[in-house]
Amino acid sequence: MTVHGTGPVGSPRLAGRTALVLGGGHGSPENGTDGAVGAVDTLATVDTVGIGFATATTFARHGAATVVVDRDADAAARTVEEIRRCGGTGHGVVADATDPDQVGAAVAETLRLTGRLDVVHNNVGVTCLGGPEELTLDQWRATLAVNLDSVFLSAQKTIPHLLRHGGAIVNVSSTASIRWTGYPYPAYAAAKAAVNQLTRSLAVQYADRGIRVNAILAGLIDTPLVYRQLAGGRTVADVRAERAALSPTGAMGSPYDIAHAALFLASDEAAYITGTLLPVDGGLHVRAA
Repeated sequence: MTVHGTGPVGSPRLAGRTALVLGGGHGSPENGTDGAVGAVDTLATVDTVGIGFATATTFARHGAATVVVDRDADAAARTVEEIRRCGGTGHGVVADATDPDQVGAAVAETLRLTGRLDVVHNNVGVTCLGGPEELTLDQWRATLAVNLDSVFLSAQKTIPHLLRHGGAIVNVSSTASIRWTGYPYPAYAAAKAAVNQLTRSLAVQYADRGIRVNAILAGLIDTPLVYRQLAGGRTVADVRAERAALSPTGAMGSPYDIAHAALFLASDEAAYITGTLLPVDGGLHVRAA
């Protein structure tokens, strides 16, 4: 896997803070490809990591005690292992981000482990290909639950603690929330559009109470999710070529492009920034479809 950086940085931007990263685990190739790539290429050949992993390790390198939440204990452990290998402080917590009791327990465990909460990063997400003719109502609702309910529940359970001394919430949305990106997944697009408005609503509601809320509109990023959920049986090489061609830059972005934007929004450098929807997409959002 590709990992940026090998240890703590010289001037950490999140020193003394605790960051809670929901959806921060690192999946294993042995978990299978869910039929997303061809018979020759497998996920094991894909040298990339998820946005949650990239963000959790980046936060930790910048001094944050980082709590990695994932419903897969092994996935959370792999991210924590990398954080600690690089000299950072990391903890793993198992929870389903769509279950209010489990999210509440994860927040309580974060406070028990670190004593505070300063940054919340919502990275849980799933795509579901198909329009109204193909999707069932259950699939539609499940897509909204993972992408939207998880953000609401995270806010519900963390805001009371962030109010104690202020903090930042960074949500991962998508360029698909504001324009067509080439994939027929209206449930995903609608859910992410709702995340955008939830972000803005919370930002204004809590602006005078010390909590900043922003979202990153991720574009064509090279993550394992692409090959699990969007490849449709095509090879890794074909998927990469297709997505590169769709980007104005001629290449997909890295998960660390999102992680670095999240680090900025979580840090004091963004102290006067709230309610922002920040596209990190190589210009995709301004190009006509």
